[in-house]
Amino acid sequence: MFSKAFELFKLFGFSVRVDASWLLIAVLVVWSLASGFFPLYYPDLSPGTYWWMGGLGALGLFASIVLHEFAHSWVARQRGMEIRGITLFVFGGVAEMDDEPPDPGTEFRVAIAGPIASVMIAGASFGLWELARRTNWPSSIGAVFWYLGFINAVLVVFNLVPAFPLDGGRILRSLLWRSLGSLRKATRITSSLGSGFGLFLIVLGVLAFISGNFIGGMWWFLLGMFLRSAAAMSYQQLLVRRILEGEPIRRFLQPDVQTVPPSMSIQQLVDDYIYRRHFKMFPVVSDGRLVGCVKTQRVKEVPREEWAQREVSDIAEPCSEQNTIGPEADALAALAKMRRDGNSRLMVVRDGQLTGIISLRDMMRLIALKLDLEEGEDVLVAP
Repeated sequence: MFSKAFELFKLFGFSVRVDASWLLIAVLVVWSLASGFFPLYYPDLSPGTYWWMGGLGALGLFASIVLHEFAHSWVARQRGMEIRGITLFVFGGVAEMDDEPPDPGTEFRVAIAGPIASVMIAGASFGLWELARRTNWPSSIGAVFWYLGFINAVLVVFNLVPAFPLDGGRILRSLLWRSLGSLRKATRITSSLGSGFGLFLIVLGVLAFISGNFIGGMWWFLLGMFLRSAAAMSYQQLLVRRILEGEPIRRFLQPDVQTVPPSMSIQQLVDDYIYRRHFKMFPVVSDGRLVGCVKTQRVKEVPREEWAQREVSDIAEPCSEQNTIGPEADALAALAKMRRDGNSRLMVVRDGQLTGIISLRDMMRLIALKLDLEEGEDVLVAP
């Protein structure tokens, strides 16, 4: 879902990251507040005042989204779910969960926590706005509090639309899950609603664009496209988990692994392995034991004229937990590890011995076959 995300800080153990796309929305929020929103409702202030109000409002919106997602994350952790962090992106934020909730009750509690947090933020902001009015604070300060109360109220209403993956869709999914006894069926229904709501926003955006509201129409259109894509992706991810959960790693294991000895020259590594096998990482094995890994990135650090004289051992690194996995793990755990660490292959290691390699490509082939043969009727078709 995201491009490269950068960690900003940690909040009670949760890593808060920002996607590069958030920078775009931050600039647009500051500009729209400073040039449109605040001048409309609070005229006769100086241009400089409007700009710092816009910046403060954008920071408040940033904090509101972080607290909304933190509420989801904190409740999920209290219910035993693992949270990888909170990431802010162009359309808001998301608490990144490694797995689906274990039961409808957990799903409901995690989903409702975000809107409750937003209601509390809206109430506090409106309260501070009223205090500012009664105590003769500068109108610019009160305006920012009013905006934060207003925008959080809007977020509550929008998020409670019963369309997955919005919070309202997750709440509805928990109720359907309890009623139907099937997470898959509940997800399919709410994802279809999410896709339909996304289509509605797309149409709304087109109409706004035709009527002359270019900026508003563009954002409604993009938000609708995102919701349709996220709804379909969420359901497909559930099917993938269903397919891979419990599948042993040995089903995907490639025992004939291309390894290199530490004494091999870098030139031979490039000519006979990298250029022929097209892999970016090779295991380094000596006397049957895994002693390290060599990556193309390290090769690039060596001057071309030194490749014939330098050996693999000069640039090999210890293999990290990011590119290894134990043989007792299942395929779902391997896929989660690949997604989390950005690897397309994992080495399967037992007691220092390299027993094989599993690749994302082989796992995707099995998923595609099972979806075609067994789950074809469940694939989400957007209305």
